[in-house]
Amino acid sequence: MKKLRLAAKISWRMNQCLGFRQLEETHLMENVLYNDLIRRGYDVDVGVVEYNCREYSGKKIRRQLEIDFVVNKADERCYIQSALSVADPEKKEQETASLVRIPDSFRKIVVTKDYMKPWRDENGIQYVGIEDFLLSDSL
Repeated sequence: MKKLRLAAKISWRMNQCLGFRQLEETHLMENVLYNDLIRRGYDVDVGVVEYNCREYSGKKIRRQLEIDFVVNKADERCYIQSALSVADPEKKEQETASLVRIPDSFRKIVVTKDYMKPWRDENGIQYVGIEDFLLSDSL
């Protein structure tokens, strides 16, 4: 936990030195994850998943959902969502909506601020706490 607090302080200090005013906990957590993925040698991008749905009026529309991190190294790819918590079913649905719409079989991970035992849901999405994620040698 000390490493996590140190990483958050470093990220907060970097934001402050660079003049960024975004000091929200969610943004700090994303910064910590991004820096860790870069440190591990991954190419990191933001992803978008598009899908068709209908408005309440019945009109067809095309929506876009963001994937926080699409990480690549050689032939390895992984999709990562960052969330403070997924304890609430609505929040879990919101955080996994983009991941369940990705039409491939690469790993999908939700990293939360909560301390939790890593687990997988019925869609194969892995859930892990940020502390375990940062201390792990691999994704």
